[in-house]
Amino acid sequence: MTMVFETVQTDGIAQLSYLVGDTGTGTAAVIDPRPDVEIYLRLSRSRGVTITHIFETHIHADFMSGSRELQQRLGDAKIYVSGEGDAQYGYPVEKLAAGEQFEFGSVALTVRHTPGHTPEHVSYELAQHDQTDSPWGVLSGDSLFVGSAGRPDLLGQEETEELTRQLFHTLRDYYLQLDDGVIIYPCHGAGSACGADIGERPLSSIGYERRTNPLLQHDDFDAFRDFVKDGAPPVPHHYPILKKVNARGPEPTSGVPAIPGLTPTQFHDAVQHNDVQLIDTRQMLAFGGGHIPNATNIGDRPELSVWAGDMLSYEHPILLVVEDESRLDWIIWHFVNVGLTHFAGYLVGGMKAWQNEGLPLQTLPQLSVHELAEHRDEYQVLDVRSPQEFEKQRIPGARHQFVAEMRHGINGDLELDTNDPIAVYCGSGYRASIAASIMQREGYRKVCNVPGSMQAWQNAGNQVEKSSSTDSQSVVLSR
Repeated sequence: MTMVFETVQTDGIAQLSYLVGDTGTGTAAVIDPRPDVEIYLRLSRSRGVTITHIFETHIHADFMSGSRELQQRLGDAKIYVSGEGDAQYGYPVEKLAAGEQFEFGSVALTVRHTPGHTPEHVSYELAQHDQTDSPWGVLSGDSLFVGSAGRPDLLGQEETEELTRQLFHTLRDYYLQLDDGVIIYPCHGAGSACGADIGERPLSSIGYERRTNPLLQHDDFDAFRDFVKDGAPPVPHHYPILKKVNARGPEPTSGVPAIPGLTPTQFHDAVQHNDVQLIDTRQMLAFGGGHIPNATNIGDRPELSVWAGDMLSYEHPILLVVEDESRLDWIIWHFVNVGLTHFAGYLVGGMKAWQNEGLPLQTLPQLSVHELAEHRDEYQVLDVRSPQEFEKQRIPGARHQFVAEMRHGINGDLELDTNDPIAVYCGSGYRASIAASIMQREGYRKVCNVPGSMQAWQNAGNQVEKSSSTDSQSVVLSR
């Protein structure tokens, strides 16, 4: 008889889900499954267990739950969700109360109500089945992260104060009462906007977090509230949308969603429809060399999920241009991760077929950091990183608009001249290429992307500017 414990990490959305079971009984549970559920089926079969239970820690906002998809693939497994905090669901579920226990051979799961990130949030203690009062681990969901905790502001300003207070008590009255050796298995890692500055390690211990996690250092609620408020990153556009989708219950897709292949002529006709979203997933240099006019560049990398969710409409179908059609399913799953499931088609043969057909092309100039440094006075420089990144350090004289805000249009207060050269940069060039492609679509005629962006700028030895820590003045620093 052997315990089964597997962690499934989904890059891009930085999500962690778990398979927990026991070979003696042949049963297992999945906690917080992602939409592409094939991995749980493969893992369970390779370990000789069957998935009998599907647990959710809370109603997720950052990714589309795979619970209904997994249930459909399994046939008879039930979905267990929190019944605390007056949570409501639009699909068949089994509601849980704090203190309920489930056994999978030698391992027991105990439900604990851990509100703060959301009112209904629960965590699952892991223990030996005969020692349930001495847990060795906690599946903490979005309540406690490595070096951080779940943000309490996702349900709107009117609920933030109460959720912040609940989070304060969850951390102090539950987590800090656990033994130092208890292992924390969170639902997210570094890169997720569900918490501020989440650590890079996929797990931690109560003892380590007690010593190092800044959110566990406050005995006073007012100080805790101020710290949480100051550290919160911007709320991504798709979070409120996915919260509703997951509460209602995502419709199962029965695998990767269908997407028709379109010839260049068919694709050209489809592009003319006003209700479609044209997304080119090639890397920035390829996109810059030639793309279909009015395309938005969201490159084929794991973070595609986050930026697709943040930048795109959930009301209009997506047209895709890809570099390698053998990666089409991989790319589609990254849209599905954030609930984007409606596709109008993809370009068969890619840009090579498009150009050979003699169809229109547009370029997006790529400006090296060396050229930008040498001709700095000739460019309007735009930083599209987050406000926190911009405040920390930036190219001297840069203006700022966070790329996620560009889905509503370019900020007129920037006073950018559409006819003069504009150099757009971020941290590496990825977000800058998204922003530059949007600006090009909005009529900015001389916009350029800066590959490598701030990273390359500093590595090339160029000066940076940052706000003084003692006043509101800006200071210029050497590398």
